[in-house]
Amino acid sequence: MINRKLGHSGPVVSALGLGCMGMSGLYGPADRTESIATIHAALDAGVTLIDTGDFYGMGDNELLIREALQGVDRDKALISVKFGALRDPAGGWSGYDCRPAAVKNFLTYSLHRLGVDHIDIYRPARLDPAVPIEDTVGAIADLVKAGYVRHVGLSEVGSDTIRRAQTVHPIADLQIEYSLISRGIERDILPTCRELGIGITAYGVLSRGLISGHWSKQGVAPGDFRGSGPRFQGDNLEANLALVERIRAIAGEAGASVAELAIAWVLAQGTDIVPLVGARRRDRLAEALRALDVTVSADTLAALAGAVPPDAAAGDRYPAAQLAHLDSEKANGRHA
Repeated sequence: MINRKLGHSGPVVSALGLGCMGMSGLYGPADRTESIATIHAALDAGVTLIDTGDFYGMGDNELLIREALQGVDRDKALISVKFGALRDPAGGWSGYDCRPAAVKNFLTYSLHRLGVDHIDIYRPARLDPAVPIEDTVGAIADLVKAGYVRHVGLSEVGSDTIRRAQTVHPIADLQIEYSLISRGIERDILPTCRELGIGITAYGVLSRGLISGHWSKQGVAPGDFRGSGPRFQGDNLEANLALVERIRAIAGEAGASVAELAIAWVLAQGTDIVPLVGARRRDRLAEALRALDVTVSADTLAALAGAVPPDAAAGDRYPAAQLAHLDSEKANGRHA
């Protein structure tokens, strides 16, 4: 396994991380046994970064990871946890809470559900507009001093917020969407992170399966939140799948699958970027891992640049109500 360091202050992690959100219902029904087997396969392959959120499955995802890590050397897995998103009894979303007291409360519950004595990277899932980022990061910094957290991360915030957070405590990484068809961070956020020595953990590298090469025009399963995603609907879906076919042609010339090339493209954007792959099955994980062996030549990069320009995607990456919570989007002054 190739390793990469997350920024100047962060840990050394595997060049690919495993995002576990889809194992707890947000992508529709998931097979718990297969999910655990996938986590085991990832660890066996040398994947060390395991990413979750305390609100995935209302805590079920953390319990699943706890089960998967039973008997595993604690130092073999670096656990990244997002917090702050609030849920209601019907499973809906009801805002964010990143007050210092809430941060410490959320952390306590995560430690219990995961069955660990520390979390490796702890980050607010979104900026809480009612709480200064300095207060939130200060609370995590207190947890670092107390030994309950190793590193501070951020998620989906813009450059101004990143700079303010960095004045309180060194930030290891920014978790944010980045893929061939979600390129908004290139305008300002990525340069800011590089200036400050902050790593990027890129989620959505296959745009939630849309550019995996496996997506078709069929509807999504009940409970799969992608059904509300603008890029998965109507004419947008048609246009985006046409982009996938352009990628498929280039991938064929490179001797790779669509997913392998899409992940390899993210890997090729810099050694300060670690893609998170949301594999729920061992076969999808195996395909993602093969991306590490794909050589992305200058010719391939040029072909992809011509076939999939930065603003080629049809539709926003989230529904409007969710975009409104993204400090990263507000900072860009547009949807990315």
